[in-house]
Amino acid sequence: MTTESTPVPAARPLDPTRADLTRAATPEAAPASASNEPLILTGSGAILKSLEYLGITDVFGLPGGAIMPFYDELMSSTAIRHILVRHEQGAGHAAEGYASSSNRVGVAIATSGPGATNLVTAIADAHLDSVPLLAITGQVFSTSMGTDAFQEVDIVGITMPITKHSFLVTRPEDIPATIAAAYHIASTGRPGPVLVDVTKDCQQNSAPFIWPPKIELPGYRPVVKAHGKQIVAAAQMLAEAKRPVLYVGGGVIRSQASAELLVLAELVGAPIVTTLMARGAFPDSHPQHLGMPGMHGTVPAVLSLQESDLLIAIGARFDDRVTGKPSEFAPDAKVVHIDVDPAEISKIRFADVPIVGDAKEVIIDLVAAFTDAAKAHAPDYSEWWARLNLLREQYPLGYDEPADGQLSPQYVIERIGAITGPEGIYASGVGQHQMWAAQFIKYERPNSWLNSGGAGTMGYGVPAAMGAKVAQPDRTVWAIDGDGCFQMTNQELATCTINKIPIKVAIINNSSLGMVRQWQTLFYDGRHSFTDLNTGHDTVMIPDFVKMADAYGALGIRVTRKEDVDAAIILANATNDRPVVLDFIVSRDAMVWPMVPQGVGNSSVQYAREHAPEWEQE
Repeated sequence: MTTESTPVPAARPLDPTRADLTRAATPEAAPASASNEPLILTGSGAILKSLEYLGITDVFGLPGGAIMPFYDELMSSTAIRHILVRHEQGAGHAAEGYASSSNRVGVAIATSGPGATNLVTAIADAHLDSVPLLAITGQVFSTSMGTDAFQEVDIVGITMPITKHSFLVTRPEDIPATIAAAYHIASTGRPGPVLVDVTKDCQQNSAPFIWPPKIELPGYRPVVKAHGKQIVAAAQMLAEAKRPVLYVGGGVIRSQASAELLVLAELVGAPIVTTLMARGAFPDSHPQHLGMPGMHGTVPAVLSLQESDLLIAIGARFDDRVTGKPSEFAPDAKVVHIDVDPAEISKIRFADVPIVGDAKEVIIDLVAAFTDAAKAHAPDYSEWWARLNLLREQYPLGYDEPADGQLSPQYVIERIGAITGPEGIYASGVGQHQMWAAQFIKYERPNSWLNSGGAGTMGYGVPAAMGAKVAQPDRTVWAIDGDGCFQMTNQELATCTINKIPIKVAIINNSSLGMVRQWQTLFYDGRHSFTDLNTGHDTVMIPDFVKMADAYGALGIRVTRKEDVDAAIILANATNDRPVVLDFIVSRDAMVWPMVPQGVGNSSVQYAREHAPEWEQE
């Protein structure tokens, strides 16, 4: 097996506003001691020094026995800010929010055993959504491993299927190369989580600290530049197509290719759809943007894919929530699939032109190739746009006012987006409120929409917003949460208050597990089995979220009337000395429309509840 040495970012001045840490700097040696001998550091000291040299400025974690030596070192750091969370899952999601809002690597730290396993949900979340996450966990003494020692779990084995790589380190001299390799793997190619598990004796023992280290990653060679012939073939197909669609996924945001995408889109003139993970990759206000496709996508976006003759999929993975029934998805379309991860190409839908490469680099090359192709065959999409514009007129995105007189959740979320504006950051939990936030907030820039797409992790919203606010302190950051999601991670409000992280939390309180309730209404004859939460209706409020906010040192406001919505949002945006929790009491009968039921073809996209019997028969 051959090996490859990988360049490592060198020691450099720390810049917390730096947006891109994925491009390696020219290596230079770390400072030596006064005698020009290598520094002798404990393993813990080596972890800390490695993080500092990689430019890490913020970490989220919770100490415990097996990681205590590192925490003892961390106390002395002036370069790294540690945010003490109340639960390790919160540390993981905060690191995700930090990374997703800033394109930097997020760092989460936990102890062994339950500390490490509490990170697993966030690690799985980062894996599915391609978030660059470095998880550092303590492990029991190497001499105790395999004995079922106190708080021992095989976290490397547990996380192997949900990380890009998992390392176990038992010798202090291996720390610099391992941390540098983990950072490199997490932030290059298709970003993702990497775990470094360090035994307690490794943290305590000492060894020479060598920086930059030589790291060898056999077989890890992400392809950035695509094959020229494939680019030319894609450009030719695009020039000759009659009904093309640019199907844009979250990979465009991860590769920071939004500006290049705009150039390509305006050059080609074809319609664009942006998936749940790609909201903000292309401006919602742009006339070529049809909205979000998929289970709860706009009708024009969903049907544009169905009726297309060519899909240019960029950083998208043909997820089941987009395709519906795969065998019926875009039946007449040829596919150009662009992805940095070769494993995604043709995994679900056969790619007529497979292109492996970084989205930004591929788009730049595709612009040049299409410019040449269009000279010989200028595309004409006029009939296609006539059809799509008719769909826009017939099926505008909208909602009905609730019949029960309660607040409309769509209206509340729409006003949060309108008042806060496109420079804000919006992190959501998972469920109905997530879909409404994706639909009714207008996203004009990348990294403004954070959510758990692949894993669908309830509880993501509050800690992710916290992490985003740490990474982007000058932006207004909202967590749009449901009353179910909020109760899973609301303890991080204490973290926000103590650390002066003034996020805004909008609880879309329908007193139920709303998305499950919607499915029960539609597909289980209205049998609402164990979905009532008793948080805001019928005078029952367990818990009372306003009192809870007060207990956590946050400003708590309950809103029940439409005329009070704007004033509450404005007050929240103006309050920056503490977190704010707005408890919006909304209708429990509101549903997310449009909807393509699971396992049904996308041509079945519908608005009305009365179609449920048809779906069940299918």
